[in-house]
Amino acid sequence: MPMLETSESRTPVIDSTGPQRTPKNKTVRVIVYLVLLAALGLIVWRIHQNQSQAAANSAKQAAMLMNRPVPVQVVPTERKPMPVYLTALGTVTPYMSVTVKARVSGQLLPVQFTEGQEVRQGQTIMVIDPGPYKAALDQAKGNLLHDEALLKNAQAEYRRYTALFQAGVVSKETLDADEAAMGQYQGAIAADKAAVDNAQLQLDWCTIQSPINGKIGLRLVDPGNIISANTTNLVIINQLRPIAVYFTLPESQLPAVLHKLANDHQLSVDAYDRNDVQKIATGELLTADNQIDTTTGTDRLKAVFNNQDEALFPNQFVNIHLVMENRPNALVVPTAAIQSGVQGTFVWAIDKDASGNSVARIQPVKVALTEGQTTILDNGPDPGTGIVVDGAERLRPGQIVIVSTAHTAPSAAAPQQNPFGATGGPRPEANASAAHHAQGTHE
Repeated sequence: MPMLETSESRTPVIDSTGPQRTPKNKTVRVIVYLVLLAALGLIVWRIHQNQSQAAANSAKQAAMLMNRPVPVQVVPTERKPMPVYLTALGTVTPYMSVTVKARVSGQLLPVQFTEGQEVRQGQTIMVIDPGPYKAALDQAKGNLLHDEALLKNAQAEYRRYTALFQAGVVSKETLDADEAAMGQYQGAIAADKAAVDNAQLQLDWCTIQSPINGKIGLRLVDPGNIISANTTNLVIINQLRPIAVYFTLPESQLPAVLHKLANDHQLSVDAYDRNDVQKIATGELLTADNQIDTTTGTDRLKAVFNNQDEALFPNQFVNIHLVMENRPNALVVPTAAIQSGVQGTFVWAIDKDASGNSVARIQPVKVALTEGQTTILDNGPDPGTGIVVDGAERLRPGQIVIVSTAHTAPSAAAPQQNPFGATGGPRPEANASAAHHAQGTHE
């Protein structure tokens, strides 16, 4: 029997994947991608073009700057006498200083000086009421007269008893007793004379005299006060002419100094102000201490200055230049001109080219030592050659320059170098703060 087709068997199958993509849609998508790639390529090309143009402009500007003359400040090298010295920090100290005290007690009478005046050795400056000491002297003299009279009587009796003893009238014991009495009076007179001398000394001490030549300070006690012996400070006298300066040097620098002192070399010492710019006075090194301070590794030295103009004052801080030698014909340049590079130490020297332009060139130099703002060279440019002290950072060999003369203003000295090695001693105050001057080493 034939099978009958049902409605279910004739139902069409539905595609669940949706409508089929046509070739037209694919073409549109490809075109869109090509447009985007073209736009991206155009953007990249524009960026590259702009960067290339900027680099070209920068190179052009750099070339223009390189060819443009550079303004520099120039000073000539020169030969001149130069001292070679060690530096240290020093403190001005009176050559002699005396704190005056009374050696006897009593009331202070009006003083006989003006504060701040110059006084001479032996000049009377103060007087303590001498009344009690005059009375004590008179009493001692009276006792002396009394005992002298007793001695005179004892001597007369001894002479009489001596004659009687020889005649056999008195015994030996009586004569010995009279002789002993005479000896007692002689001892009493010796004691009385010592008492008179002591009373006279006490009276003399009532007059206070200056023990040294110097300048007297402010009085510490007013007249009318009761002074205690050896206790009360009355006034301070400082000797300022001459005056001393104490300073320290490291032990590494000490042998060279002691060697010159041992060979009777007079070492000159220059005292400069706090900024190490202005020279105040010139003196001589007197001596060095006999031992090194183990806590600092330095030795203390003493220099003496005539100080007739009193430019140095007690407790003043000074910078010391201890001159070790003098170079009569040293080649010197400003320290600011010294440059360092892979080729070593050099300066920028200024020459003329064929067109008459000023051009820069590298001049190698050999530094001997540096002292403040001045450097001494063992070899370098000829005297009179202009060297650059300002503007060197923009120079290259052959660079055309515009030259102007440098005007250097005084300023504090830079750290110094010397051929004797080692750094300078510490500052007494900051020493305190510093070794604010560190000294360089010999190159």
